[in-house]
Amino acid sequence: MPQNFWKNKNVFITGINGFIGGNLSKKLIENEANVFGLIRDGNRSTFIFHEKLEHKITFIDGNITDKDLIARIIGEYNIDAVFHFAAQVEVGVGLTNPFLTYETNIRGTYSLLEGIRQSGISVDSIVIASSDKAYGSYPSKMMPYSEDYPLIPVYPYDVSKASADMIAQSYSREPFSLPIVVTRFCNIYGPGQLNFSAIVPDAIRSALRYSTFIPRGDGKQIRDFIYVKDVVELYLSISSKLFSNPKKIRGEIFNAGTNKGVSVKDLLKKIFDTCQNMKDFEKVVKLMKNKKTVGEIAVQIMDFKKVNKFVGWKPKYSFEKGLNETVEWFREYLDSK
Repeated sequence: MPQNFWKNKNVFITGINGFIGGNLSKKLIENEANVFGLIRDGNRSTFIFHEKLEHKITFIDGNITDKDLIARIIGEYNIDAVFHFAAQVEVGVGLTNPFLTYETNIRGTYSLLEGIRQSGISVDSIVIASSDKAYGSYPSKMMPYSEDYPLIPVYPYDVSKASADMIAQSYSREPFSLPIVVTRFCNIYGPGQLNFSAIVPDAIRSALRYSTFIPRGDGKQIRDFIYVKDVVELYLSISSKLFSNPKKIRGEIFNAGTNKGVSVKDLLKKIFDTCQNMKDFEKVVKLMKNKKTVGEIAVQIMDFKKVNKFVGWKPKYSFEKGLNETVEWFREYLDSK
C-alpha cells in the first residue's frame, strides 16, 4: 500500500462505534483519511470515545436497514470506500432473538448494498465482514476452513452471516458488478473489545478481579484468535487492492486467521496466567467440568494462504504479544472506570 494512500479519501464505516470499526477508524485517522460513520445510538462507552476520536469523525445517526439514508450518505459525502461491520454479533443473542439477528445482519447488508447501488456514486471499494461462523460445522480433520467449502450453517447467527455473505457475493457479479470483497475472519481480540460477552475481554476483566468469570461450556471448543491490529492492516490492504486492481479481486472471499487453534480452556489459562491470577483460573476449571455447551461449533480454524497470495498479508503478532498489549489496555481502561 503506497504511503499516503488514504490521505483525503472519504471512508464510510458501518458499525463504527464497535470494536473493529473503532480500531479501523483510529488507523484511518492516523493516515489522514476523512472518516464517516453510521451510528444508531449515542453510546459513549466505546473505544472511539475512550480514545477521544469522536471529534475527528463525521457521525450520521441512523439505522443500517435504512436504504435511502445509505444512498444519501454515499452521494452527499462522495464516498470512496466502504467497510461494513454493523451487525448483531453475539451467538447467544441469535438463539434468543433470531428476528433481531436476521433483521440486522441480513436486511442490513442488502439495504447497504442497494443504497450504494442506487446512489449513483462510483464507490471504489466495498469490504463486507462475514465470519468463520458462516461455514457451519465441519469435522476437525477438514480444518482449517477453505474458501471453497460450501456454507452449511445451522444456528441463527451463523445462518445470518452466511446469508449476508451470499447477498454480498451476488452484488459483486453482473449486472451490478460492485467492487466487493467478502472477509471471513476468525475470532478477533484486542484493545477496545468492550462487548464483554466475548470470551477474551470477559476473561481479562475477571482475571484482573473486576468480575467473576462464568464459563458457557466445558472449554473443549477449539478456536483461532487473531489480533485486531493485524486485522486492521489486512482490511486496509484488501481495500487498497480493490482501488488498484478491482477486476482481479472483485467478488473474492478471503479467510484470515493464524492457522493455529487453541482450546477455550487453554486460552483462559493463558489469560489468567498473563494477569498473574492462576488461583481464580482453578475456580474456572472446576466450573467448566461437565458443563454442556449449546449452540457452538466444536472446531474452527482459519488460515491465510489465499489472502497472502492476493495481497501479501500475514499476521505479525503472536498471541502472546497481542494478549500482553490487550491486557495492558484493559488495565488502564478498567482502572479509569
